[in-house]
Amino acid sequence: MKITTFQTQLVHLPNERGLLGEIPGRVDPTFVTLRVRTDEGIEGISYAGYAGYTAGMARALQATVEALLEQAIGRDPFETDAIGAQLRTANGGASPAGLVTRASSAIDVALWDIKGKAVGLPCWKLMGGNSNRVRAYGSGHLWRHYSLAELAEWAPRLVDAGFRAVKLRCGGESVANDVERMRVVREAVGPDVEIKVDVNQLPTVHDALRLARALERYELSWFEDPTHFQDFAGQARIADALDTPVCSGEYHYGLAPFRQLLESRSVDIVMPDLFRVGGFTQFLKVAHLAEAFNLPVASHLATELFVHAMAAIPNGLTTEHVAWTNSLFKEVPRIEPGGWLAIPDGPGLGLEFDDERIAKMA
Repeated sequence: MKITTFQTQLVHLPNERGLLGEIPGRVDPTFVTLRVRTDEGIEGISYAGYAGYTAGMARALQATVEALLEQAIGRDPFETDAIGAQLRTANGGASPAGLVTRASSAIDVALWDIKGKAVGLPCWKLMGGNSNRVRAYGSGHLWRHYSLAELAEWAPRLVDAGFRAVKLRCGGESVANDVERMRVVREAVGPDVEIKVDVNQLPTVHDALRLARALERYELSWFEDPTHFQDFAGQARIADALDTPVCSGEYHYGLAPFRQLLESRSVDIVMPDLFRVGGFTQFLKVAHLAEAFNLPVASHLATELFVHAMAAIPNGLTTEHVAWTNSLFKEVPRIEPGGWLAIPDGPGLGLEFDDERIAKMA
């Protein structure tokens, strides 16, 4: 089997304050869809982008995806590791960070979709087949710009939707303000729902420790990205000082930074981003590395894709549920009672682009 053709498209997704999908900042994001076709008539699909991408940056990403796909023409799509290495390293040192890695990651996902369709297996079984469902937590709301009244309104809505865990963004104007926001959410969801706190990199180690210690009485289940992602030593100090587990990893590109993250004991829960780490192929390497350190893995964004990777590994802890890209597909995994996501059992990703809807958003 050989890769023969491809097609990409810019899609402007709506940003609506629905139950699960609001994007902070009220920006209508632009994503790049891609279809990779083979000489045996099999098509693999994927997408590239991020919620904060402007149309201009998305056009640059689309051009990068197309340039890399041109280099993959004629390759066997089963050679995902070799193709990924070629695309990341044969482009003037433009990776491991930046658009090259984001583009090659999306291509990797499409190739796994092809492989699954070729052998008639869902990707999660092809990658390891550890479980046919994964736990998920509600992450599409409870942003920093929410008022106390909005937090009190939306937190129980996530629980009513079936989630047994939610994520609250903190690290705002003051510790006292964040403590009050945490109190409101805890009272709104009750004692049995997990609350994960994401601070998206506070300026200093002391800032992170002060906030985490102030919030610990509300039994947060993890403290995410406490300080600058490249401050491995600083984050190790935080992880050592807190009883609450530190979750981190979404900002890292490629495999190598995770070795340093783990060897420096800077993290308790490893969170790779699918499009920064290098797609499914590189994610699996990170997950197995974390397994060797006896650490669990959580996912970052891309819910409908990541469910396969999380179900494939033995140390998958929980999947971040955001619905930003749901409108690209006819059907996506749905939340089930108890906070579970059922994994598609169709071949490959088990997903199909909603062409009619995409045409209206192009």
